[in-house]
Amino acid sequence: MGVDPVDLAADAELVRRAKAGELRAFEVLVSRHEQRVYALALRMLRNEQDAEDVTQQTFLDALEGLAGFREESTFSTWALRIATYAALKIIRKRKGLEVISLDEATDPGTDGERFPHPEFIADWRESPEHLVKQHETRRLIDEALEDLDEKYRAVFLLRDVEGLSVRETAATMGITEGNVKVRLLRARLQLRERLTRTFGDPAKRIEPHRHDT
Repeated sequence: MGVDPVDLAADAELVRRAKAGELRAFEVLVSRHEQRVYALALRMLRNEQDAEDVTQQTFLDALEGLAGFREESTFSTWALRIATYAALKIIRKRKGLEVISLDEATDPGTDGERFPHPEFIADWRESPEHLVKQHETRRLIDEALEDLDEKYRAVFLLRDVEGLSVRETAATMGITEGNVKVRLLRARLQLRERLTRTFGDPAKRIEPHRHDT
């Protein structure tokens, strides 16, 4: 998704004014970006109240941290990163896991591990582009996303749903571009396998080759 240079310049000017103490400038930044932050949080959490809480917390944190915002990324990317971390905290609490720092939450981890090997491979009856336009397909994709590990889900949402570039996704998650590509591939493979069980043509099923290593 391309970013309008005029919008970027407007955000940069608003950030400059907000840093100088102009609260109205920050309020304009919130109005420009709150819907995008909310949409991301809702897709990650699938709960409207949690998404609203994340949106509010995102801009509170942004306001508190504005003086330290070095503008190495856009305000939008920075806000999405804060929102991603806030959403991951809620996901971990739901699972009874210890809340961790932002760096740990977006840590690249062991990207040398093998990709999940598909158990069901088949040609699809219809093209993915056509299926994605169908309401039922979107519901199934949302359900499949719930089963993804949060770090893969976040990258998939930022890259394939929000339309951020690989570079922007890396900046948002605080990981390398290589890690983004690896996580995105894992997410797509897992989602495709699950959806293939619904949309695949059994007559064209291919038995996966088993590897012993």
